[in-house]
Amino acid sequence: MAKRLTHIDEKGAARMVDVADKIATVREATAECVVRMAPETVNAVREGTPKGDALQVARVAGIMAAKRTSELIPLCHPLPLTSVGVDFEYVAGGVRIVTTAKVLGQTGVEMEALTAAAVAGLTLIDMTKGVERGVYIESVRLLEKSGGRSGTWKRKE
Repeated sequence: MAKRLTHIDEKGAARMVDVADKIATVREATAECVVRMAPETVNAVREGTPKGDALQVARVAGIMAAKRTSELIPLCHPLPLTSVGVDFEYVAGGVRIVTTAKVLGQTGVEMEALTAAAVAGLTLIDMTKGVERGVYIESVRLLEKSGGRSGTWKRKE
């Protein structure tokens, strides 16, 4: 038997999952995205773009996005996040963004971590588009989650 989508009811209608009976636990999720750009653009990010410190602007954008995930993803619960982290690493061909979201709550924070990564990546594109039009996000993906009934999950490479 195929697994059922939790946000679709028996009649096929979209629904918000009822988490009232779930126990509040510390839940954490880590996500990443990789923003691909030319070496010259990476250097511009290191030195500061005409719009300012691109990574700091992207960090704030990622944090703000995580806090507003339920306004962007229709069936997400609004969560009282206890922390959001956005970190950067220069990699061959671009910048890797790693985000972590944490909450003491009844539902997970995977979407908040993913939203933070995606918006931080989009912001980095916005900050660098004047230097290079072809900057792009290679991937946005969940790396790890913990807490709740399903416990810990880690991406296998």
